Amino acid sequence: MTNSASGTKENPWKLKTPPQTSEYEMYKDIKDGKEIIVCTVGKTVLHYDSRCLNDLQVMLKQHGDWMELGGADEQKAPKEGTVEAWGRSAQNPVGGWYGMKKGLRGRFGVYIPPLMEELGLAEVTHEAKDNKMRAV
Repeated sequence: MTNSASGTKENPWKLKTPPQTSEYEMYKDIKDGKEIIVCTVGKTVLHYDSRCLNDLQVMLKQHGDWMELGGADEQKAPKEGTVEAWGRSAQNPVGGWYGMKKGLRGRFGVYIPPLMEELGLAEVTHEAKDNKMRAV
């Protein structure tokens, strides 16, 4: 899904969720001195710690195989062993949530994998449901 975006506010990455059913945009920005990824889905704006890109790729390489995405809203418990569960786990490198806006910290397993694919860091399946990813 390579596009010519540079990942800036003026030229964001235009992405689709893994099932290819919804479009959204992402770009890198600085907030409170920290590099973040801004994700805009309709009128909803989510923020993720940009360290998640490298950290997730490292974890996936160590995992060594396909991993289920398991996207879930912040208020719902994610399925164990999924990218979503890892993105909120006390055992990940940031010791918890990569999502930064309380109430909107979930959906890590929905919105970050397509960006990883766009950046050439991972492969993502594009089925109607139960999608997976792995590092490249």
